[in-house]
Amino acid sequence: MNIIPARFTGRHMAAVMTGFFAIVVAVNIHMAGLASGTFGGTVVDNSYVASQKFNRWLAEARAQEQLGWDTPLSLDAGRHVQVAVPGPGFAASGSAHHPLGRAPDLQLSFRPDGAGRLVATTPLPAGRWQVRLTIRRGAAHKRLAQVLA
Repeated sequence: MNIIPARFTGRHMAAVMTGFFAIVVAVNIHMAGLASGTFGGTVVDNSYVASQKFNRWLAEARAQEQLGWDTPLSLDAGRHVQVAVPGPGFAASGSAHHPLGRAPDLQLSFRPDGAGRLVATTPLPAGRWQVRLTIRRGAAHKRLAQVLA
């Protein structure tokens, strides 16, 4: 019984190359679709202008740290944003942004609850939200940004 080995021809090579590049193109199209569907936008619109403000931002951050305010954020059972404040006379305002931009931004206003916290008057919808707040006491202020889920 004579077994003749199969020959690898040019057609075989063309099929291998076509299959390989078809898989590469399909994966690239899929990854591009995922990337463009989940991109939430830019951090800054103009990096040159942002670089000109960098030193001022550092000085503001140092001044904010020198206040010594410990103001952690949390969500209560009703999904209201809570800010623990270190004493009386504090006020807060801010906004909540959906990280992927799939929901409109929400403006947040706060009221004191009498237990050392400021509580948002409006609850956050379900999901992850980036909360950006400005906490004030007199002329001093502190800016916070935190993701809450």
